[in-house]
Amino acid sequence: MTLTALIAEDEPLLAHALQQELNVLWPELQVLGVAPHGQAAVDQALALHPAICFLDIRMPGMSGLDAARALAEEWPEEQALPLLVFVTAYDQYAVQAFEQAAVDYVLKPVRRERLAQTVDRLKRRLTQPATMDQTLAQLRQLLAPAAVQPLRLLQASVGQTIHMVPVQEVIFFEASDKYVRAVTAAKEHLLRTSLRELLPQLDAQVFWQIHRGVIVRAEAIERAVRDEAGKLTLHLHGSPERLGVSRMYSHLFKGL
Repeated sequence: MTLTALIAEDEPLLAHALQQELNVLWPELQVLGVAPHGQAAVDQALALHPAICFLDIRMPGMSGLDAARALAEEWPEEQALPLLVFVTAYDQYAVQAFEQAAVDYVLKPVRRERLAQTVDRLKRRLTQPATMDQTLAQLRQLLAPAAVQPLRLLQASVGQTIHMVPVQEVIFFEASDKYVRAVTAAKEHLLRTSLRELLPQLDAQVFWQIHRGVIVRAEAIERAVRDEAGKLTLHLHGSPERLGVSRMYSHLFKGL
């Protein structure tokens, strides 16, 4: 079986350097390609199914962490997720987060001695692969936002008018292009922010992320229905919309 990898790095020189070091340390590993940004990494990984993905944390648009989340949600059920290695400039907080989540990482600029340790770990993990549940739990821990004082009011702009929307009235939030839809029982509002920026400002006990693009108020969930393929769909109080739950967050409904 040919061992394959994908590199996601927006700086060509750094991507080339990582590939050259891998060629020296692990000549059996075939690098299938280099993705210049996060969305390209997701698209190429889903098309090529590499065994390992090296994901730069900071890339234009979708970050390496967002790309990992997207892969976890969209990866075929019958296949094991690729092993994930995050590449980052030195940041002690990020390093601690990776270590606590038991996810491997390498620092930029890549040093051969440190990369050799990563290669050894990857070889061991390939012989004793983690279960899907273990991998998802690691990613959830890594992606968990730092706690802040929860928002009480949202500001939604319409033309020259700013509407103040109490957070407790929102049934769910949904990413929509460069905005976020905040849907209440009465109407919906467009917020000039991203879901990534909004999530840390919401009370995690009140609002549950159920998909990388959707956050729902837990008390607004009427029921969760699982179809024959195992996919979960939420029915809500106060809204006719149906919300799909991704594999990444299906543990919230483990009683089903």
